[in-house]
Amino acid sequence: MAKFFDPPQAKPLLPKEKIDKVYKSMRFKVFMGSFLGYAAYYLVRKNLSLAGPEMCAEGLLDNGGVGIAGSAVSFAYAFSKFIMGTLSDRSDARKFLTIGLVIASLLMLGVGFLPYSAANMSFNVVLLFCIMLLVGVVSGMGWPPCGRMMAYWFSNNERSFKMSLWNTSHTIGSSTLGLLGIWGVIVFADLGVEQTWRANFVVPALVALAIAVFCWWALRDTPESCGLPSVADWRNDHSGVKTKEKVGEKVPFKTQLFDYVLKNKWIWMIALANAFVYLVRYGVGNWVPAFLQQTEIMTSAESKMAFTVHNFVGAFGTIVCGWVSSKFFKGKCAVPNVIFMSLVLVGCVIYWQVPAIALATGIDAKVWVYVALIIIGFCIYGPVALVSIQALNLVPKNAVGTAAGFVGLSGYLLGDALLSNIVMGSLADKSWDLANGTLVIGALLGIFLCALTIKSEKQQA
Repeated sequence: MAKFFDPPQAKPLLPKEKIDKVYKSMRFKVFMGSFLGYAAYYLVRKNLSLAGPEMCAEGLLDNGGVGIAGSAVSFAYAFSKFIMGTLSDRSDARKFLTIGLVIASLLMLGVGFLPYSAANMSFNVVLLFCIMLLVGVVSGMGWPPCGRMMAYWFSNNERSFKMSLWNTSHTIGSSTLGLLGIWGVIVFADLGVEQTWRANFVVPALVALAIAVFCWWALRDTPESCGLPSVADWRNDHSGVKTKEKVGEKVPFKTQLFDYVLKNKWIWMIALANAFVYLVRYGVGNWVPAFLQQTEIMTSAESKMAFTVHNFVGAFGTIVCGWVSSKFFKGKCAVPNVIFMSLVLVGCVIYWQVPAIALATGIDAKVWVYVALIIIGFCIYGPVALVSIQALNLVPKNAVGTAAGFVGLSGYLLGDALLSNIVMGSLADKSWDLANGTLVIGALLGIFLCALTIKSEKQQA
């Protein structure tokens, strides 16, 4: 089985007259395959956030239970992204991404058909926790192979902008999840299905399976495995850190983990900054439907649309942030992160104080919710992308999966699983004011830690 995932060896170079045409075609296919593939992972990860309010209304779960079950994905994903990062650096990215997506989709499809107990909420929490734990494990097979392919197919001086474009995949995936949830519930209702919330699991999983087929067709591991020269040679861009090992050669685990990652103090600083960026990212995204429905600000359908808009504007914000990084800061990421996180702080304050602001201004609370969610959504996903790019720029190409996995470990374990799921879920059962106030603290800490990483980029210059 291990040999099945081995990265393909380099092939003899194609005739010189074919290289440009094939390179351009393959780069487009690889970009689209990794873009849609990673977006599809988001169709089968946060489905419980959409189904949770209706499950709570039926007495199957409460907010604390939703937080605990949802944290399973984040806990498992945190470690899985790190472990899978080291494995993906030693594997065929095409096989790694596609097989992980198929398994995750099948698991989420199963969640939509699970039997739940109306009399035993604890049973439901344990059942969902176990399944979501498995979803989190295989979800870790998504980002690392994408990072590997982006590093091998796109050169250093174009990567910050190209990866910012690519990084909109998760916002597109998340916003599409909301739309599929709305459409799926309508379809299930028309079919006479009593528990229409099950559509939030079933419909997105079926779409993700279809995307997996496309990924298998489109993706390829490295240019060299397709008979092409390295992207650095093709674009004559040999800036930055260079790969030290040959294509297809497995890098020793100790070298990947210790020499390239754990001994680098700036990787640790970036990882900590990532934790608070992720607290805000998922502290909003995980709880928007529950907050808006339980405070009676919006209906179920309206809250899902707000969830969709919040994620959709993130795609544009990510592109703008990447453009700002490339245009004004020569690909550096720390200062744009500070700027965008400062705007996120403004959005978090509005989101926290929506009822008071609506009362003071006489403007409907729904309007202020959209204002806050658009500001946060537009501004948070740029730092999400650039923090990862900072980590990639600090290590050789053949360790990007490991570096991304380590930074992701901090983001998903501390920021998502612990703070945005368990802590915010527990606070939400007491007061949504307390839960949303946590986001303001997270944004402040994110600004501070992102500012500390400015020095790492000065040392690279």
